Amino acid sequence: MPELLKPEAVQTLLLEVPEWKLEGDAISRTVKFLSFLEAVDAVNSIAREAEAMDHHPDIDIRWRTVRLVLSTHSDGGLTTLDFQLAKKLDQILPS
Repeated sequence: MPELLKPEAVQTLLLEVPEWKLEGDAISRTVKFLSFLEAVDAVNSIAREAEAMDHHPDIDIRWRTVRLVLSTHSDGGLTTLDFQLAKKLDQILPS
């Protein structure tokens, strides 16, 4: 099981995923799509990636806007898993 990251490590890893923002004990990213269906298609791709890693983000869909929040709930904060998944999701999501 991964260990919680120290604040210094979180700051370093945030540099590798600049689209993500620190929010307490989580990182988040919000993306606007051209249509609702495009947003849902992206969420389906996100779900497949998350399931493959057995690490699942909180996902909020509001019409064309998708908000993702990553935190390792079982450990009570951020671990390397969150940043690994963020990098994979960045490959799916538009910049």
